[in-house]
Amino acid sequence: MEVEFLGEKTIDIKPRQSILNASLSAGIPHFHACGGRAKCSTCRVLVLEGDQYLNKPNARETKLKSITGLPDAVRLACQTKTIGNVKVERMLKDESDFSDVIHIVSRDPLKFRLKPMGQEKHLALFFLDIRNFTLFVETHPPFDVIYTMRKIFTSFNAIIVDNGGQLIETAGDEIYAVFGMTPSKNSSADNAINAGQKILDALEHINKTYCSILQKEIKVGIGIHSGNVILGEINLNNKSKIATVGLAINIASRIQKMTKKLDNSLLVSLDAIKESTLSPNVQATEINLEGVSAPILVYPLGKSYKT
Repeated sequence: MEVEFLGEKTIDIKPRQSILNASLSAGIPHFHACGGRAKCSTCRVLVLEGDQYLNKPNARETKLKSITGLPDAVRLACQTKTIGNVKVERMLKDESDFSDVIHIVSRDPLKFRLKPMGQEKHLALFFLDIRNFTLFVETHPPFDVIYTMRKIFTSFNAIIVDNGGQLIETAGDEIYAVFGMTPSKNSSADNAINAGQKILDALEHINKTYCSILQKEIKVGIGIHSGNVILGEINLNNKSKIATVGLAINIASRIQKMTKKLDNSLLVSLDAIKESTLSPNVQATEINLEGVSAPILVYPLGKSYKT
């Protein structure tokens, strides 16, 4: 019988031999922080072919998989045996993968904290874009551009953090933040909406205070939506970064892009309003978003760009 490790090599496996022991015997540097005792999941493999030949997960594997949230197609190599040829992929091949899964707190390999590779979480999603900032960049010297960005981003980030949000990414003149990563007395939707309204207030102060430098009012568009997203940590250049994926993120981003068309600086989806304590006294507007099959209702809670 053989086990093919995707992108590595194909090895022989003996009857009643675990995939982990077979790979180690063949010289494959297979992680197994707990010593192959089904306590760490670092030996996990993704089964690509031949799952029908594998033994069913035993009690120890089932318990650990329930803790880490591993799907059916992922097996612990230390507990998995085969009666036929299979094709698998090691999921942890280098230190960056390894550090995302466990955090060693002592030299004892059995004393570590498990960290899921990914999880689903319900969040309030917040997108902000600075309007016509490209024109500002083209018509102002570098000092003014960076000075203005520092003032704006520092102020906005402080408001987001004060309201329980977490900045995920900034790209040029855009900000992406999430609310609901940590417990709060208010709903994540309330916190996101409050942050958006406070940012609009802060922007008025910035425009008045620094008008001699700006020479033009800075305006923003903010889109807020609530929904489930998949999130986890990735390691880039030894720095941990939160990665988020999901349709709800795309919806929030595209709601933000509609602020200019609807002439309102803060648009909040019906889903987010339902999860908040707000009872808006404005009429909701139905919009169609690119890549989203069903129309979305949004509430204009900001200000007109014409005023």
